[in-house]
Amino acid sequence: QVQLVESGGGQVQPGGSLRLSCASSGFSFSYYAMSWYRQAPGKEREWVAGLTTTDRITNYADSVKGRFTISRDNAKNTVFLQMNSLKPEDTAVYYCNGGFVAAAFGSWGQGTQVTVSS
Repeated sequence: QVQLVESGGGQVQPGGSLRLSCASSGFSFSYYAMSWYRQAPGKEREWVAGLTTTDRITNYADSVKGRFTISRDNAKNTVFLQMNSLKPEDTAVYYCNGGFVAAAFGSWGQGTQVTVSS
């Protein structure tokens, strides 16, 4: 079955950086586009960034464009999210899933908490 394990979250000050990782198993990782999502307290989960397979086309939500970078390592079945210039409004639980702009899988990992505060 699909397993998605997010890690790398933490608490940082505004302007700081974090690198999230998502280790994937149970599906042919290299054949799937992958995306990151986030859910802030009291809000619905929202799409953040997507990355295709071998051609590596990326897409970002306007709120993170220019600050976040999605990448992948197909040999390690892992997708990353480099987050720079973090803002308090980036505070959320971050999740990964298959797909480019919509979740491919019905199951989700536990997510990783990112808190941006001074």
